[in-house]
Amino acid sequence: MPRIEAESLPEHRRLVHERVFGAFAELMAERSYDAITMAQIAERAGLRRTAIYHHFHDKDSVVVAFATHETTRYVEALEELLAGSDDPAERLRIYLRNHLASGERFHMGLGPQLYGVLPESSRAEIREHVLAVEQVLAGILKDGIDAGAFAATDISATTSLIHACLSPRHLPPTQIEEFVLRAVSRR
Repeated sequence: MPRIEAESLPEHRRLVHERVFGAFAELMAERSYDAITMAQIAERAGLRRTAIYHHFHDKDSVVVAFATHETTRYVEALEELLAGSDDPAERLRIYLRNHLASGERFHMGLGPQLYGVLPESSRAEIREHVLAVEQVLAGILKDGIDAGAFAATDISATTSLIHACLSPRHLPPTQIEEFVLRAVSRR
């Protein structure tokens, strides 16, 4: 029977999951998803090779749980930042800056190349978490439209266009921010 490393079973599971997520992130920084095995994740997390299967049934379940964990943390931190302002333009600035600053860590390798190898069920689960982030932006846009600060007419299309603007990592964040704010602002 595996040794419990915390005061309670839920705390033990949380600690093990955090170690697995850290190991997974490190491995993704070093190699492609295809080149990562459950045994490598377990070893990097300091688990016995079979112990990881008490928590995750396969590598796809690790990536879905990792995406869930990271998105939850990201949205909570973002909501906390946004709570400091009622001004729609400032809230959009906060969203853009946070997204650009967190982009490299948050999106580390979980893009099209990974989606191509995941089964449809895993892609759908990860997509649900992407929608949570998009809903934060949609709320900011709706509030801005209602306040008369933004001229956007289609929130869904505007959300997609803004996220497309956030993709190019080679552009200076200030130029992206300025472009997006000018694009949505009432003239």
